[in-house]
This record gives sequence, structure tokens and C-alpha cells, in this order.
Amino acid sequence: MKPITPENNKLGFVGIGYMGRPIAQRLLEAGFLLTVYDRDRSKAEALIRHGGTVVGSVAELSSSCDVVLSCLPSDEAVLNIHRGAYGALANARRGSLVIDMSTVYPETSQELTRIGSEHGVDVLDVTISGSTPAAEKGELTLFGGGDQECFAAAEPIFRAVARKYFYLGPSGSGATMKLVVNALLGIGMQAIAESVALGEKAGLDRHRLLEVLSYTAVVAPAHLGKLQRAMKGDYSPQFPLRLMNKDFGLIFDLASSLGVRMPATTAAFETNARQSDLGEEQDFSAVILQMEKQAHLGSRDSGLI
Repeated sequence: MKPITPENNKLGFVGIGYMGRPIAQRLLEAGFLLTVYDRDRSKAEALIRHGGTVVGSVAELSSSCDVVLSCLPSDEAVLNIHRGAYGALANARRGSLVIDMSTVYPETSQELTRIGSEHGVDVLDVTISGSTPAAEKGELTLFGGGDQECFAAAEPIFRAVARKYFYLGPSGSGATMKLVVNALLGIGMQAIAESVALGEKAGLDRHRLLEVLSYTAVVAPAHLGKLQRAMKGDYSPQFPLRLMNKDFGLIFDLASSLGVRMPATTAAFETNARQSDLGEEQDFSAVILQMEKQAHLGSRDSGLI
């Protein structure tokens, strides 16, 4: 497959959500012709001012593009978009490429690859590590699974949206790597939440505690911004609790199928689930609030009642 370039290839993008919007915008800024679709048409139309073209169906999009990218919230959404007579794969041009960037179970990625092969379409699972600010700056990290030649051909796309990108292996490898990474992401956030609650309960000033933690070597880069936002009581979603919750489910499914015990992940999930049950659209870092609540702490700064 020849390299995919703005001069020679037209892209389509399905799913203009928390991550899809900034990724699609980066592709437009890189000079790619981009057609977009979202069930909520207003989300897609927001990209018109950046040069995007909006269509009314997935079939219309995939039949007119050389590469179709998707970034969707669940396995069900991915399969609904790509499978069936009106789906992306059945209507894609033979020889075209589908790049699914959604966080899904590896078997879902493998299913897309199988269906794609029936229609003469290559499929890559290229999953994302990074939040919306990283996507806006083109500083994501990507994990790829599928045909290595296709992955290499798609590198101009990856360079437009990511700081680093890695090929992991055959179909499903990118999806698997994402679940490994998100297990660590969720556990790390839980560890921070517990530590913050402990420090506060012991009498440390909350703001100073969060500030000093951000300068230590033990806090991962992915969590630094969460500490800074927590100082301000800002838990507006960059990576929503509900999506972290969904990813925990995928992680447990994979672990169960392989006979791997994950006690720390289980603890992180339980706290996430309790905070999610409140029904608010919050960032996954809001587990800090949940651990403060369990420690019987409350302050205006933390946003607790």
C-alpha cells in the first residue's frame, strides 16, 4: 500500500466525540480532505468551519473515501457502524483502509478484520493513549494492530495526531495494548486518590498536598494535569468516569479469559463505580472526591458537601 497523503487520499471520520473532534480537527489542519459523520449531526457540523464536509450516513461516507477512521464509545457502537448492509465495511471501496481508534475488546477488532477481508478492505485497530488536551496538541500515543504494511502506509495520518505511535502485531494487538495501558491508568488514579485522602486526613493542607505531589517522581505524566485540576475543584470530563468504567469491564473480560487475577484493578474499579453511580458527567479523576468522601472529608476546595 502506498503512503496515505493529503495530496492523494480522502479521509472519512466517524464519531466526533471527546477524542474524535480534536483528532479530526488535527487531520484537517494537516491538509487532509476530511468527510465526517456523527449520529449527532451538530457535532459533525462543528468541523465545517475547519474545512470538514458533513454527510448524512456512514454508507455515504465510506463509499467516497480512501480511508475511514472511527472513534466510538463502545464495542456495540463500533459493530453497528461497521457491520451490516449499510455499514462502513460493506460500502467501502475495495482496496481502501479502515482505522478503528475505539477502545474495544480485541475480538471486536478481529471481527472487523474478518468482515473487512470479505469486502477487500484492510482494517487496523489503532488505539489511543492521551486525553483531549493531548489530542488537541497532536501529542497522543497510538498502539497499532493489523497488517504492518498498512500501518506503515498510514504513518502520515499518525504523525498529524500523535507524538509516538507503535506497531504491536496482528489484528487485536492495538486493542489489547490499550487495555493494558488503561488498567495502569485506572490503578494509578486510584492510588493518587487514596494518597490524597490519607494526607488530608492526617492534617496536610489539600492544595499544598496536591501541589507537592505534582513535583514528585512517582506521579505519571498522565496524572499530572489531574492534580492541577483537582486543586481548582475541576472535574469536568476530559476522560469521563463512564468510559473508564466501561474500560474496566473490558479489562476484566480479557483478564478472565486468560486466567489473570487483577486485585488492584478490582479495587480501582469499585471506587470508580461508586462515583459513577452518582450519575454526574465527571472526569475519571473524580475518584479523588469518592475517596475523600469515604475518609469523611469535606471542603469547598474539593467540591464536597
